[in-house]
Amino acid sequence: MATISKIWAREILDSRGIPTVEAACQLTNGMISVASVPAGTSTGTHEALELRDIKNTRYRGKGVLTAVKNVNDILGPGVSGLDPIHLYEIDAKLIEIDGTENKSKYGANAILAVSMAVTKVGALAQSIPPYRWIEYLAKGVGVNPIVHIPTPLFNMVNGGLHGAGNLDFQEFHVSPASSKSFSEGLMIGAEIYLAIGDDLEKRGAIHSVGDEGGYAPNLFTNADAFELMVDSIRATKYIIGRDIFFGLDVAANSFYKNGEYVIRDKSSPLNEEQLIEFYKGINNQYRLANLEDPFYEDAWSGWKKIHEIFGDQVTIVGDDLLVTNPNRVERAIKEKACNGILVKPNQIGTITETLKVIKQARDANWKVIVSHRSGETNDWLIADFGVGVGADYVKFGAPSRGERVAKYNRLLAIEHELSSNTP
Repeated sequence: MATISKIWAREILDSRGIPTVEAACQLTNGMISVASVPAGTSTGTHEALELRDIKNTRYRGKGVLTAVKNVNDILGPGVSGLDPIHLYEIDAKLIEIDGTENKSKYGANAILAVSMAVTKVGALAQSIPPYRWIEYLAKGVGVNPIVHIPTPLFNMVNGGLHGAGNLDFQEFHVSPASSKSFSEGLMIGAEIYLAIGDDLEKRGAIHSVGDEGGYAPNLFTNADAFELMVDSIRATKYIIGRDIFFGLDVAANSFYKNGEYVIRDKSSPLNEEQLIEFYKGINNQYRLANLEDPFYEDAWSGWKKIHEIFGDQVTIVGDDLLVTNPNRVERAIKEKACNGILVKPNQIGTITETLKVIKQARDANWKVIVSHRSGETNDWLIADFGVGVGADYVKFGAPSRGERVAKYNRLLAIEHELSSNTP
């Protein structure tokens, strides 16, 4: 079997015009893979550290030349000569080289770039699709995935840190019924997306797009975004509650101030109980399928309350609460704080660690949502990852912008491949 000959990296731009790390891995037989890591705008404080050149004024202190150098001089040479199919050992070696709990020495962005590149080249070396290789890796840590195309969560309206200061809540989702094929679900999402654009144009509203491709309109309240989606869907042939369902990523960290929650729908700040009542009203009217980050990342009491109230009817999804971190997932399971997890490999730093977190979530009978980040590249590995781990959902943004569409188009290709291989 060929072994790793060389790993090298360079600085590229993500979809926001902010630098990120791209790494290439070459084997002794000449095979080469290339992988690039995403980055978040709305990040949890408990995430693994994304190393930036904060003391350097280029790119406003957001350059990644130090992380690139760490790949070229330390991490790459550290795994040179190893067999790429031994990803568990390679990821463990990367963690050992860094030696910190949150990968702050050499950077989670540098480490993940290597882990992703090795994952890709490992599939190449075995002449199998990346999703099949990830399926095998997942089984190796105790996950027993059913390989399929997950249901997409389309981010139709952007607010919070992903929008333009227009709304408090970060993402307003539409997802097709899970009974739909992926290609049919993608068509539904795209048609609704275009219908929303038409509706905004008729209203004379601003309809630029946010970081993840969803519209960032100048609405008055968060509830107005749901009304916009309802009106737009009525102009299509699709029926809410039958063909499509609503979801919401609140990202409450962004409007949590001095122990209270400040949203434009209410004239005064809300405490946990009052915010839960507000969510009750939203759910009664729009029947949410998913509710993500409804409270501040360390407001465990609020999370437990809302899971107790909504858990049997809504998937309460932890993102900033969990940050794909095994210790926080363990606590959330024990305290019954949620029943779904948003999985982002760059929050923890390696593919292997991400797989182990999915194992924890599956053992707790949680829903698994594999997610992009707001700062994306055209790298499509996350699409294969969602398929390979048997995720329930994937969250790749709106059916718009090249870096989002690259993932959806990759899923279309996998869907075709899987159907062609069906006996």
